[in-house]
Amino acid sequence: MKARILQLLREQEGYVSGQDICRQLSVSRTAVWKAIGQLKEDGYVIEAVQNKGYHLLEAPDVVTEAEILSRLHTAWAGHPTVFLEKTDSTNNEAKRRAEAGAAHGTLVVAELQEAGKGRRGRCWTSPGGTGIWMTLLLKPDFSPSQASMLTLVAAMAVADGIGRATGLDAGIKWPNDLVIGGKKVCGILTEMSAEPDYINHVVIGIGINANIEEFPEELSERATSLFLESGKRVCRAEVIARVWEAFEKYYEEFLKTADLSPLKEVYESRLLNMDQAVCVLDPKGEWKGIARGIDENGRLLVEPENGKRIKTVDSGEVSVRGVYGYV
Repeated sequence: MKARILQLLREQEGYVSGQDICRQLSVSRTAVWKAIGQLKEDGYVIEAVQNKGYHLLEAPDVVTEAEILSRLHTAWAGHPTVFLEKTDSTNNEAKRRAEAGAAHGTLVVAELQEAGKGRRGRCWTSPGGTGIWMTLLLKPDFSPSQASMLTLVAAMAVADGIGRATGLDAGIKWPNDLVIGGKKVCGILTEMSAEPDYINHVVIGIGINANIEEFPEELSERATSLFLESGKRVCRAEVIARVWEAFEKYYEEFLKTADLSPLKEVYESRLLNMDQAVCVLDPKGEWKGIARGIDENGRLLVEPENGKRIKTVDSGEVSVRGVYGYV
């Protein structure tokens, strides 16, 4: 109910009467009064004026269930939303909930991760109160071999969500790093539980450096935040809502073919490696070439510098960086 009350208050520039809230939510005046009191305890500044009603003056930067759902306009992504003050990692929590029967579309958001994870087993720093640490649970009906493409779908959604919420232009470093100003602002980790021909569940973990004001010296040259790039604090719940609205749209497109052919053009428009010199870090030996986009399975197409035919690069086997830097 708190989420719906917040939504009603945000939709009105002026006051919303208690009677209108009761009528729209089919609850008592006492229930509304209690919910308003709880919102005030959560840090919302709500003015109450007799014969006028309630007016939202100020909202805290929180990523609670009520705050996210009051901004979220999706059919299934983020329904339900689970908020935790602290967890080991949102991916781990989403997997535990999947095993316990949680529904497709469940979103897990944490204020603090104590053991955030990145690709290839790397640790992801996840301070409380400044970042966006979240995981979406999916139970798709397609082949396990197609699940890795969801990471690229998520990258497009994050780029769109950041742009809509903040106005910042985020690009993608293949396959799934979000970059602003040449520095990484977001990482995505997709994990799957599957049988040989059947997916039990997929979890897509997203970590966005939102309101982090500074990084350790060893990270400052390649990491940034939405705050550092925009010069102002961003509303984390707004970013979250916009990301999953975009994801739901792209996911539905993906399902039409179960590959990236409907989204290839959109992805390449965000691809910072497009037509750029890259170094392919292959365990069999590094080599250089020019990135020419992606194929329908999300593999990077690279034209070797020796002029031989274009090769496909699989993110599960190798990584790619710019010849002259991170991108």
